[in-house]
Amino acid sequence: MKFVSWNVNGIRACVQKGFMDFFKEADADIFCIQESKMQEGQLELKTPGYHQYWNYAKKKGYSGTAIFTKEEPLSAAYGIGIEEHDQEGRVITLEFEEFYFVTVYTPNSQNELVRLSYRMQWEEDFLAYLKGLEERKPVIFCGDLNVAHKEIDLKNPKTNRKNAGFTDEEREKFSALLEAGFIDTFRYFYPDAEGIYSWWSYRFSARAKNAGWRIDYFCVSECLKDRLKDAKILTEVMGSDHCPIVLEIEK
Repeated sequence: MKFVSWNVNGIRACVQKGFMDFFKEADADIFCIQESKMQEGQLELKTPGYHQYWNYAKKKGYSGTAIFTKEEPLSAAYGIGIEEHDQEGRVITLEFEEFYFVTVYTPNSQNELVRLSYRMQWEEDFLAYLKGLEERKPVIFCGDLNVAHKEIDLKNPKTNRKNAGFTDEEREKFSALLEAGFIDTFRYFYPDAEGIYSWWSYRFSARAKNAGWRIDYFCVSECLKDRLKDAKILTEVMGSDHCPIVLEIEK
């Protein structure tokens, strides 16, 4: 099975930059997006052969997620069941016969870390949500987690040490997630790979210089380890300030 995740930084803009060409070429079993930045009815995407699931933020032009899946799930859920967290369209969960599939757009701690304390609460609640699902079935989750876990995961770790996405607090929460029994699939296959990122600032020609961050992830329950085939970061695919990431597992 092939899964794709992409923070499109506005699906309407990304469609103008070739999104559908990549979508068709990818031919994923499940394809998800984060940061759709739209409300219901603002765009109709024709995806023959796929069921569509959208979660919109209450605030217009902000956040939002979607999943496109060839196989119809047994059920679909939106959010994590906590009202404080469920206003921004950040999570979709699909239940299949053998696993839960979750896409997430983790809140950014923002400039001067004004949202760091909220982010810490989110991290605890989201991990509890994942572990609750895992009591019933294995979990595959993916998306823009807005954290570079280790120094190897961004170009300039020293100058970003206290910036959003690379604070000690955020990195510790990702470590806790791994300690709770989830696998960072890219690092599982490529523990020492350097210079491979999934997001680049639009400023300072960051992408041309490959001054990026790896903040997009596929993570899976430990019990799925033997089914993992490969994890990729498609750095050559344009259309957003992020690039798509891929996970392949045995059926």
